[in-house]
Order: sequence, then structure tokens, then C-alpha cells
Amino acid sequence: MTDNKSLNNPYLPDLATVQEVIDETANIRTLRVTLDDKEKMAAFNFRPGQVGQISVFGTGESTFVINSPPTRRDYLQFSVMRVGEITQRIHQLNAGDRIGLRAPLGNGFQYEDMKGRDILFIGGGIGMAPLRTLLLHMIDNRADYGDITAIYGARSPKDLCYTYEFEEWKTGGVNLVLTVDSEFPGWKERVGFVPTILSQEAPSPLNRIAIVCGPPIMIKFVLFGLKELGFEDRQIITTLEKRMKCGIGICGRCNVGSKYVCVDGPVFNYEQIKGMCQEL
Repeated sequence: MTDNKSLNNPYLPDLATVQEVIDETANIRTLRVTLDDKEKMAAFNFRPGQVGQISVFGTGESTFVINSPPTRRDYLQFSVMRVGEITQRIHQLNAGDRIGLRAPLGNGFQYEDMKGRDILFIGGGIGMAPLRTLLLHMIDNRADYGDITAIYGARSPKDLCYTYEFEEWKTGGVNLVLTVDSEFPGWKERVGFVPTILSQEAPSPLNRIAIVCGPPIMIKFVLFGLKELGFEDRQIITTLEKRMKCGIGICGRCNVGSKYVCVDGPVFNYEQIKGMCQEL
């Protein structure tokens, strides 16, 4: 149940507690958190792809995708790359520490429209975080979807997130294609940039949706590759949550052309944003 105070002040976060911290890479940490209000936690509902604003008291707040799926509700998971003051403070948090959380925000993936379709996930580095929530949701509802392929790459094996889950993804019916940018001692999977691996795999666009997230340069060349394979603009989906600030359409920081990422997104298909790519 939402209290009147929260309704009157959309900037007021709920109190939450860090339950577990996982070091994914040298500069990416995953937090598993729960709301302190048990009734709110039990009633918390969200769509894959929606985001939350994490507050570190005395420092500020920043936006991160909820990368746990709504089918698994014991905690809410966020993965954070250390890139500035707020993320540095988040990386200093430990189990038992308290934070503020405003969530869920944004629109999320329209997974109902993907039922019966083949799904292609293409991720790079921390870009796997928003894909993970939808991937796990689909594993937990595996009969609703056709082939699920995930191409996931990073600079080196040490830069891949969620390595402890890869076997679960495979046993859950995911064709997982892993790659790193260059040769690495002991690495037995693919070697090459993600767009190159996409070209080699050459998935058919027939009845398939492609969902892409990663570094901007990767996304740029993946989009070229998907178009060369014959994917239509509406078949290509990406997420832009990094641009969000206030999360409620007031500050204007996240506008891209006529779109506000926090209100109209962060999930868009390529048809919706292709004319604004120079602004991304």
C-alpha cells in the first residue's frame, strides 16, 4: 500500500537494505536489496526493463535497471559500474547498509508481444544487466517463447558479468554464445567483437526479435549488422536508462529529440529512435 507522503512527493525514496553484494568484475558490483517496509516489498511489482533510482544518503542518486526478474521476488538486484562519485559510494556499500530507492520507473519490455517469437539478446559488458531481467523472465516462462539465443561479449573474460549463472541460462534453454575481444589464456569460447560474432552467427530475422544493450560503439555496429541481416526497425529493441536523472519527466535531462527517456522509455524500438541517433 502506498502512503500519502510518497504520493505527494515523487522524489521521496523508500528505505531499503542491502542484503548481499557480488563483485562481478573489477569495476562492476551487484547489489541485492529489499525494501524495509515488508508490505511494500511483498506488493512490489515491475516489468523487466524498468529502472530504479538508488540514493546514497549525503551523496546523491543515480539510475540503474532492476536486473532481477519479476518472477523472482526475494530481492531486487542492481548492477553498478564504478564511473563517478555516486557509483564510487555505491561500491563502498556492504550487506546491512541502508539506501533509498525510487522504483519502478519507466516503461519496461513489452514481453507479452514477444510470445511465440524467437528471441535474440545481444549484450556487451555491463549492457547485459537490462537484458538479464528479461532473459530470466523468459527462462521462467520458457514455453511462451521460441528459440532464445544470447550473444554476450566483453573485452576479456574478467569483464563478463553473471558468469556464475551461465550454466543456468544454458539449462534453461538459452543458446549462449560468449566472446571476448582478443585471445586470452585459457579462454575456450569465441574471440572477436560482438558485431563480428553476430555476422558469423547470421540469425534469421524471420519471426525474431533482437534486443540490444552495450557500449554505444557496439550498439552502432550491431544495428548495422542487424539491418544487413534483414531485421526491420520494429524488430530491434534497445534501452537508454543511462540518460535518466529525475525519473519522472521533470528535469528534462533525459530528453532525446521529442522523447523523454524516463517517461517514454527507457525501452525503445529502433523505429522510435533511429532519427535521433546523433543525440544519443
